[in-house]
Amino acid sequence: MTPDNDPSPAQFGAFAPNAAQAAIIALAHRSRLKRGAFRPMLSRLVNLLRTGPVDVQYQGASFRFYHQASATERGALFNPDYNLEELNFLRAHVPAGGVFVDVGANVGTYALALARHVGAAGKVIAIEPHPVTHARLAFNNAASGYRQVRLVAAAAGPADGALMIETDGDNLGASHIVSSGASGKAIEVPSLRLQRILQEAGVSHVDALKIDVEGFEDRVLTGFFADAPQALWPRAIVIEHLSKDEWQQDCIADMRSRGYAETGKTRSNTLLARG
Repeated sequence: MTPDNDPSPAQFGAFAPNAAQAAIIALAHRSRLKRGAFRPMLSRLVNLLRTGPVDVQYQGASFRFYHQASATERGALFNPDYNLEELNFLRAHVPAGGVFVDVGANVGTYALALARHVGAAGKVIAIEPHPVTHARLAFNNAASGYRQVRLVAAAAGPADGALMIETDGDNLGASHIVSSGASGKAIEVPSLRLQRILQEAGVSHVDALKIDVEGFEDRVLTGFFADAPQALWPRAIVIEHLSKDEWQQDCIADMRSRGYAETGKTRSNTLLARG
């Protein structure tokens, strides 16, 4: 197995599924097995057939999925419709040549799908602070051949500086900011205000934004909306609400007060658009 943060990883395709792995993945895609409850079992089975990641296409982009320790990568590997409602909502609000911002980009399942949608004339800003996850994101972007994606190796936060992040259990995608009581597994990462990230990217407007930062969404967004010019306010937003109990402020209520309306809700995310 090539480590996911290897500075010189094997080329994409080196871990293409073998025949048995491909059969299991295809079975999941066309059956109930693509659902979340079955994915850990399928992941273990695929790993028994050959240890290591698998190289596949997802939403038109190229991904090396380390599915064994990442719920997001398992979801995208075994379910071709993973987060499809959210993706279609974002595509509906981002034109070809448009601007999409992914806060908490993970390995790129949103960012690279939207990169394909906006095309070479568009721009995607993918913000991911965890060094291992960022390495996976960078590999997937390079494998997909996208030049319209700007990778930001920092956490979006309320101030410029640094933050501590740690991972619970074996789900790398659940890395979260810790402000006190950090464990020995916590690591320090750079932190940048969202407005600064956008300004340094040279964008004058944002068509849509997705944010999933494990309960830190309010700290990113409330300061941004208070300080950023309205020209930078996204026309559409997908925000994960699973960890809203950890919010210090209700950032969805704050967005409503600024002219956003909820247009839909999935198990994990709230969809908002600005008139």
